[in-house]
Amino acid sequence: MPYFNWNDSINLLSKLTFKKATNAALVWSSYQLSKLTKKPIQWGYPISISFEPTTSCNLRCPECPSGLRSFTRPTGMLEKSFFEKTIDDIHQELLYLIFYFQGEPYLNPQFLDMVKYAHQKGIYTATSTNAHYLTEEKAKQTVESGLDRLIISIDGTTQDVYQQYRVGGKLDKVIQGARNIVKWKKELKSKTPFVFFQFLVVQPNEHQIEEIKALGKEIGVDQVRFKTAQVYNYEEDPHNLIPTIDKYSRYRTNKKGEREVKSGLQNHCWKLWHANVITWDGIVVPCCFDKDAMHHLGNLQSQSFREIWKNENYKQFRQELMSSRKNIDICSNCSEGLTVWED
Repeated sequence: MPYFNWNDSINLLSKLTFKKATNAALVWSSYQLSKLTKKPIQWGYPISISFEPTTSCNLRCPECPSGLRSFTRPTGMLEKSFFEKTIDDIHQELLYLIFYFQGEPYLNPQFLDMVKYAHQKGIYTATSTNAHYLTEEKAKQTVESGLDRLIISIDGTTQDVYQQYRVGGKLDKVIQGARNIVKWKKELKSKTPFVFFQFLVVQPNEHQIEEIKALGKEIGVDQVRFKTAQVYNYEEDPHNLIPTIDKYSRYRTNKKGEREVKSGLQNHCWKLWHANVITWDGIVVPCCFDKDAMHHLGNLQSQSFREIWKNENYKQFRQELMSSRKNIDICSNCSEGLTVWED
């Protein structure tokens, strides 16, 4: 069955207001109409956005620009005052806020203060962490912040396997961080955050799928989920990351014997209508696949979010996507539309 949790879903729906529901209906309708007319029609404002707390990271994962230190854009920290100004502008329509793009969110000392601010505005908040900084104190503060969803990346059940992808990481810190969160949820009698292990399935760890389920159950996280890995050079896969289990791979082999993305890259994308990404320094980019922020659609340091969302840059990008999505660099390795199912 698909990943679904009643408590988490009810919590998300509790954030829904008439204005947010109306906005979501407008966005969905404009997307469907755009597909029919093959012209970019955009009504409403984003249902979901991702805000980048920082580009800094303590790990060196082989398929991550942050881990590889390969960014051409500057490294920095999201400032709380800038974040609050943006949220004040769009919170009435916004349902879902992801505190993640690149980097490790907990490295930003103001991260949990920003979570608390968004929570007080009635927005569902989520983040993804490698869990190395979830000390007793930070775990308690996380629960108290009102964070609704906490994704803990854990890609192995033994140190030797875990470190093959999470280079520089310590599995014992991840496990202890997860225990701390579970402990403080119980101590504070809180239903949030909804905590799940995210297991990025790659060839070195695919034999531990059943073990991570057992570990998640033993620790007491709410769920264990499996994610397909993006491999930049998937044609050659030089690090042998693409799993042999087809279910957990973003790629397939075509009749010519060549690897290709399973999603098929049709000339439309729901993400470009309902969501976007904001870098730590205010650059608005189309989605999380633009990791180096090469497609600037606007700058929140000089424009309002509402101006950017419907500007000519956005219209042009949506039109290009609807004309020939496969020719857009960030779309060529996209997994949008692919779903991994639970065993």
